[in-house]
Amino acid sequence: MLEGDLEVQTYLKMSNEMVVKRLNYNDHGPVHARIAAGSSLEILDLVQSVVEPTTVANGICDLEGAKLVTMVGSYLHDIGNCVHRMDHIMHSCYLAAPILERMYSTVYPDEPELVLKMKCETMHAIYAHEDTIQALSIEAGAAKVADGTDMAEGRARIPYRGGKVDMHSISATAIKRVDLERGKEKAVSIKIYMDNPAGVFQIEEVIGKKVETSGLAHLIELVAIENGREIKTVG
Repeated sequence: MLEGDLEVQTYLKMSNEMVVKRLNYNDHGPVHARIAAGSSLEILDLVQSVVEPTTVANGICDLEGAKLVTMVGSYLHDIGNCVHRMDHIMHSCYLAAPILERMYSTVYPDEPELVLKMKCETMHAIYAHEDTIQALSIEAGAAKVADGTDMAEGRARIPYRGGKVDMHSISATAIKRVDLERGKEKAVSIKIYMDNPAGVFQIEEVIGKKVETSGLAHLIELVAIENGREIKTVG
């Protein structure tokens, strides 16, 4: 439904129009939405072996509903960039609200109260993806961390090729791959492969800050691997 929705896809394309073309920033469009959504479900799957999703524990919905909240919130978290990068989390929320009601009404046609509850939970996941905002559900935390995992060099290629050379672009191009695995000590091990230590900046300034306010920090370790050698572990 998300992939085939004209409104959703137009907002995502226009997000890149704003942030990539006009601000010379990295990808916040359809590709980022897909990557983040997929990673959010992987993270939720890994953590639910240790902790029950919040929406299930609180009696809001079942496990399938929890997965929807996580995935849809992750997919739509950046659509507000089509208005402006500044305050984009607020823009994402008001743009997503009618989309969520429309889509969840299709999924749950005979449960209007559940539709509204799912809408609230998903909007929380969208709003809480900013690293300064505390996520208050496992689902929102999974979506938030998943956003940070999309840091491999391909996401930074457009601004870097456009001449943007700073610590953000250099460190981003150092990241070659990000893998999500079940950890030995923690529920989730996020392995970040890089070809030079500049990539550590991405761990400390991007995904690390999101993990800190995700509510999942005690379940996640971040592992930096430079040319096959582990150089840093956080968590």
